[in-house]
Amino acid sequence: MIMKKQFLILCIFFAVGMTLFQSCKKEEPAAPPKAAIFYSIVGKQAAFTALTKRVVTWNWDFGDGKTSTEKDPVHVYTDGGYYKVTLTGADATGQTAVADADLAVALTPYVLLTGGPTAANGKTWKLSSAHSSKDAFANADNTFSVVAALATGILGDVGIGLGWVYDDQYTFKFDGSYTHSPQHGGAFAGLVNTMIKGKTILKATETSQQYGLCYTAYTPEAGATFTYVEKEDFAVGSVYGPGGVLTYPGVSTLDFSGTEFVGFMDNQRKVIVQEVTDNTMRLVMFMTASPKYYPLNTHALIITFEVVK
Repeated sequence: MIMKKQFLILCIFFAVGMTLFQSCKKEEPAAPPKAAIFYSIVGKQAAFTALTKRVVTWNWDFGDGKTSTEKDPVHVYTDGGYYKVTLTGADATGQTAVADADLAVALTPYVLLTGGPTAANGKTWKLSSAHSSKDAFANADNTFSVVAALATGILGDVGIGLGWVYDDQYTFKFDGSYTHSPQHGGAFAGLVNTMIKGKTILKATETSQQYGLCYTAYTPEAGATFTYVEKEDFAVGSVYGPGGVLTYPGVSTLDFSGTEFVGFMDNQRKVIVQEVTDNTMRLVMFMTASPKYYPLNTHALIITFEVVK
């Protein structure tokens, strides 16, 4: 009987000790929630999958002002463009995990040119001093036959001496507005057009004059706009065309309000867009190199632009 009582007392002491031990242990914090985003895009429609752990609510921001609380939503964007998608997942205690994804949706040439509807400041371009293998001083004929290729930095001190032209900037916005920012008070321009219209030449060198080029004083137009046409038959005055007119079928073009232009100022301000990507675009800009043929175009400058970071 005594042994049983001793055993019972030992069991009681053991139980109490275990209880005290357990109460002294620190509670392990719950593991935080985790979140990641998987998505697929077809046209303007994006399908999202929330890759989450320990999450009980999901809040999506699609970057265009629209939201969702579904776990795996499908969203259709009104316009192509660049969108930052954010997923916020929360666990039962209110702890959150956040994941982001940068989407490129239906990148049309117009979106590539302007940066799309989410680019509040538009997209700014300048002439690329690196040029490309397709940049050239060409004839204004139907094939733009090359007169001279444009090597790296050729418009600057290593070539014709008009390095200022690489600094001027041109901003296109999704709403069609346009801002031209001369960095030296002028513009890359045709010498013949400048002289005929009595404009002030800010800079010209012996070499630049041989090609009919100069840097001309110019004040940008306030409230300027641009028009982009993805495909049209573009008729332009040219010494190579029958009756002085040459038509380029099915080309993309940029045109401008008032006196505005892009890259190069001459009598012809509407230009051909040969190519536009996320970081570069190549334009064909016409010019008259001889007063004998003015206002018909004799040559074209094929020049690459790059995005201003």
